[in-house]
Amino acid sequence: MSFTLEDLEKVAELIINSSYLVAFTGAGISTESGLPDYRGPEGVWTLKAKGLKPKLPAKPMDQIEPNPGHYALVELYRMGLLKYLISQNVDNLHLKSGIPPSILSELHGNYTLMKCINCDARFSKKEIGWDDLLFGKGYRTEQPVPNQPVCPKCSGRIISSVVNFGDPMPEREMQESLKQAQKCDVMLVIGSSLSVSPANQFPLIAKRHGAKIVIINLGETQMEEIADVRIYSSAGEFLSKLVDKIKKMK
Repeated sequence: MSFTLEDLEKVAELIINSSYLVAFTGAGISTESGLPDYRGPEGVWTLKAKGLKPKLPAKPMDQIEPNPGHYALVELYRMGLLKYLISQNVDNLHLKSGIPPSILSELHGNYTLMKCINCDARFSKKEIGWDDLLFGKGYRTEQPVPNQPVCPKCSGRIISSVVNFGDPMPEREMQESLKQAQKCDVMLVIGSSLSVSPANQFPLIAKRHGAKIVIINLGETQMEEIADVRIYSSAGEFLSKLVDKIKKMK
């Protein structure tokens, strides 16, 4: 365990005394589910930089399950403490764990969701009959395939909600995340190296608006200087103990 009881109590007190808690998550929260992160020792970009092939997930994406870190955030929401969640992840694990869509902004999209390029309506792949084997992933940069589904609302082109490099960021999610970052008085930054722009600006914005920043990440981040509390731990280990501590202190 790379954190102390004092660390645990300090973060628990911040959360209990907060009026508006927001969480910001990166790939590191999902490593305990068997998904690789990007900049950790075995991360996708770390291995690529060494000329090595990144590791594939242990299971197909739809069989990957949330881990204790995801469920701890759900518990904080159910306790009335977590007000909003901003995520850089496309893995669908926050929704799968029970986080309501109404308190979630997925800045880089969600691999299970498609959207209309014209009216921005969102649909599950199942809902509109999208088959990856027939139509591909549906990324913005790919050519449309004959007979692929169109938007049931406006007949516009349907694309993946996943944001790849060079794609525009989703305006709705960016605006909502900005509002939430400005509003929060405590932000938990979990499993992110804070190196991907523009998403990494939200913890900085929260800090500038007076929020206390708690960074929970095994590796170093690009914004160590903004942390009021710094926890070197896996998300699942720390967050599950944090929830237990809060329940005892409340």
